[in-house]
Amino acid sequence: MANLVIGYEGEKVGFVADLVYGPRGEDATFLSTSLRPGGRSNIVNQLYVYWNVSESVKLTIGNFNTFLGYEVISPTVNFNYSTSYLFSYGPFSHTGLKADIALTDDFSLMLAVMNPTDATEYNPTGEYAFGAQSGYADQYLNFLLDDGAYEIDYTGGVKLSEKMFLGINAALYDNGNSGDDKAGFAGVALYPQYSTSETLSFGLRGEYFVETSDFGAIGSGVENSSILAATLTAKIKIGDLTIIPELRLDSSSDDFFADKDLKTQKSLSSFVLAAVYTF
Repeated sequence: MANLVIGYEGEKVGFVADLVYGPRGEDATFLSTSLRPGGRSNIVNQLYVYWNVSESVKLTIGNFNTFLGYEVISPTVNFNYSTSYLFSYGPFSHTGLKADIALTDDFSLMLAVMNPTDATEYNPTGEYAFGAQSGYADQYLNFLLDDGAYEIDYTGGVKLSEKMFLGINAALYDNGNSGDDKAGFAGVALYPQYSTSETLSFGLRGEYFVETSDFGAIGSGVENSSILAATLTAKIKIGDLTIIPELRLDSSSDDFFADKDLKTQKSLSSFVLAAVYTF
């Protein structure tokens, strides 16, 4: 993924134009493209303006990445290079208006009204989604209500020592339907990370994820399927370049992984060597 971010940060107002190109970026902007007439390729990850109304209130309007979850689209911010199931099931981005309110030095509140989830180009239904976030000392409890569907998400972590950090993400989603149309998921992921020096660090992501019903085309296609995944990542920093070797093991309750002969199986092991350059 190539990622170009252009922005201006003034005392009162500013803007961000965040553009992406490549498979990772296309996956993150998939729905806005499919909902747009003509289905043209979309390279806009974020595009918003903001206004610092006061020292404690900030208004943002436009297209911005989701406030739910531990991981983000850009690999420059995540510790692991591959993404979790909790991240992959979304949401990715929203278009709307949000207000960030600093209640005290430790307490924060965010309220938002937005288009339906991931519909960043225009509103195809005329309905609106509502979001809220309550924060205390870098621990966040997030809520999303979208046309009867809802998601509750906790994102946070604790610094165990100067070199050791433990990140935490847990979420529950329900589409609000019943019978054959009911769909949902739940999961938890832990992110222990250890820095040996400024140039070398190690991290492990352990995740348990379950579809509480059949998620159809965007899920496994198997009702009440579950996944246990472990991802071991090293980060080697060389100036602005970061080399990321990563070993990942996924084990599922059902046969929906494919081997090199395209035969289905319950487990998958993979190795990725990534190079990330920022400037």
